Amino acid sequence: MILKKGIQVKIISGKDRGKTGEILEINRKLNKVKIKSINMIKKHLKPTKENKGGIVSKEGFIDQSNVKNLDQKKSEKRTIGKK
Repeated sequence: MILKKGIQVKIISGKDRGKTGEILEINRKLNKVKIKSINMIKKHLKPTKENKGGIVSKEGFIDQSNVKNLDQKKSEKRTIGKK
């Protein structure tokens, strides 16, 4: 399966099953992807001079095997019969 940043994918297993989203980041070493507004986690940040701190929601990584590519170009091109 070819996964690139910015393509649409569908979640096929886990707590967010059935949802679709856009790939934001790919970690090829660990075979994980980060998808927009999927697998949201809470992160507690300490206050610093630049940052106010508090609880922040952000996307977590999900395993590459739990996503399915939604390629519209592939579904539009259907061949009927053989030449």
